[in-house]
Amino acid sequence: MATNVQVDKHNNESSANVIRRFQKRVQGAGIIPRVRSGRYHTRIKSDNVRRTARLKKLVKKVTYEKLLKLGKVAENTRGPRR
Repeated sequence: MATNVQVDKHNNESSANVIRRFQKRVQGAGIIPRVRSGRYHTRIKSDNVRRTARLKKLVKKVTYEKLLKLGKVAENTRGPRR
């Protein structure tokens, strides 16, 4: 979906003012956020990769809970990350 932004120079208008009006039109059209959103696009992970990662997390959780019960690790009292 291409969005064209066009600005014509008026009589007795400076180049700086034309550039300023062009930038305002580009901002109003929302072109820059759309381009930046695709800049760091990451691939969707495959089902197998997600499954193995989830299994690793579950194993880590079980071992942490076991060590917590035995008193070998201190409980996390910091709260959730923000």
